Amino acid sequence: MYEYISGKIATVTPANAVIDCGGVGYLLEITLNTYSAIQEKEEARLWVHEVVREDAYLLYGFYTTAERAMFRLLLGVSGVGAATARMMLSSLSVEELTNAIASQDAKLVQRVKGIGAKTAQRIVLELQDKVSGNSTVALSQQSPVSHNKEEAIGALVMLGFPKPAAEKAVQSLDGKLSVEELIKEALRRI
Repeated sequence: MYEYISGKIATVTPANAVIDCGGVGYLLEITLNTYSAIQEKEEARLWVHEVVREDAYLLYGFYTTAERAMFRLLLGVSGVGAATARMMLSSLSVEELTNAIASQDAKLVQRVKGIGAKTAQRIVLELQDKVSGNSTVALSQQSPVSHNKEEAIGALVMLGFPKPAAEKAVQSLDGKLSVEELIKEALRRI
């Protein structure tokens, strides 16, 4: 339902952040990597993953789409829940975790608090095909400016352009341009 929440940071702790968006404060559970990225900022955009349980409705916020993508991959592994996935992404960066899975380094994965040998092996086994050659590492190396490109591509798709054509037109542009400028320039190229 939610793709991202953007607004003023009302409060931020290593475990969660409250983002004031239009007068509503959204409490998002965050990783330590996200905390490090936003702790000194006044405003932030956090990419959201929703978890609806019988007893709670939780929002998890991530500074990059790559971190959210890895979180979602981890949730797909049997025996790994949201709390465990968040702990893993607090202990290791997306790149470190991706490299550990791709190289079958279960011992590195096992160093995360709460991850036993069997769970580490299961994570490596189940995710190896999904992260090797995946764009997760490339996404983690993008600067926050690339969010403008993602928004521009999304807007072009909403206007009816095929996603591959929109991506091709936007990717060659300067990522420092505003979303509106990116869209205008991409429209000239499509």
